[in-house]
Amino acid sequence: MSGASRIRVAVVFGGRSAEHAISCVSAGSVLGALDPDRYEVVPVGITRDGGWLLTDGDRSRLAISDGTLPEVSEGTPVSLVGDPTGRGLVALGPGSAGSGLTEVDVVFPVLHGAYGEDGTIQGLLEMSGLPYVGSGVFASAASMDKEFTKKLLSAAGIAQGDHVVLRDASGALCADPDLLDVGARERLGLPVFVKPSRAGSSIGITRVTDWAQFPAAVATAAAVDPKVVVEAAVPGREIECGVLARVGGRPEASLPAEIRLRAGTDWYDFSAKYLEDAVDFDVPADLTPEQIRAVQETSVRAYLAMDCQGLARVDFFLGTDPVTGAERLVVNEVNTMPGFTPISMFPRMWAASGLTYPELVDRLVASALDGGPRTPG
Repeated sequence: MSGASRIRVAVVFGGRSAEHAISCVSAGSVLGALDPDRYEVVPVGITRDGGWLLTDGDRSRLAISDGTLPEVSEGTPVSLVGDPTGRGLVALGPGSAGSGLTEVDVVFPVLHGAYGEDGTIQGLLEMSGLPYVGSGVFASAASMDKEFTKKLLSAAGIAQGDHVVLRDASGALCADPDLLDVGARERLGLPVFVKPSRAGSSIGITRVTDWAQFPAAVATAAAVDPKVVVEAAVPGREIECGVLARVGGRPEASLPAEIRLRAGTDWYDFSAKYLEDAVDFDVPADLTPEQIRAVQETSVRAYLAMDCQGLARVDFFLGTDPVTGAERLVVNEVNTMPGFTPISMFPRMWAASGLTYPELVDRLVASALDGGPRTPG
């Protein structure tokens, strides 16, 4: 370790994605959970244009206040040392001359979306020889891309909702009335959800209830990602479940939770998630023992199918098959770096399962240190 008694953890947050602010909120919670007697924290914020800054880690600046979202904007410019023998950060800017700043034992990349949750920073950390919390390059990239998540889960025999993928959904294509043919529209039905393939926090998603809304919905999604996924609505309860790695054993799943929309809220969009008092959370969910077992088992199967490491949150719809009438459990998404905000389901589910927030963070750091770099030597 870099210190005599404490583990030096670089908590990296912010980033270039549309989920910059939510990453900041998550990081504030993680910073508060890291025991200062055990950890020396190095808070590193990434600005919206990609600059790395050593910040003061002030948690009050990493919270949503009166509807205002936090943003990384102040700090000392730093850079990650690419040479694996460096294992840390160097200061940049006038007078620093690339001076050494600190070594790092492990990185906790509390980053959501592009350039953080999609395998990019994971690749950078691999090249730098630094252990880090969460999945490796492949699982991060595949789980971030809704198209390939669906393909891998389907190959593992895990139920998926019906969907269509639109590639290069540019503004010109959005005006094409045949962007989605009649057969696909009849198969998907209404409503449909039009989503960027590689994004999270419900950013860029539109619920379409009339096909006249479809071109504008595609344009909204394509502004975030040129690849767009059109998903049939899956009626049912919204259930989530956390998965954690276990050293020397099969990953384990938390007690599931349920998200219930209040009257007047059509779906779980960004505002409902973070800005409005629009949903109720049942932690744990009111499920039968058989339903709990099915959710937990399917969550672990999904985690393994995506080759995840460290942690994941698996999101489901629990409903009824329209043809057979049998109960149906459908995976919606797999999140390799789920939210860690004060209202986020992942830490709340583990708390309900007997693992406190500080214990959860301890376990994630320990798992990262145990695993080390992920690429073959």
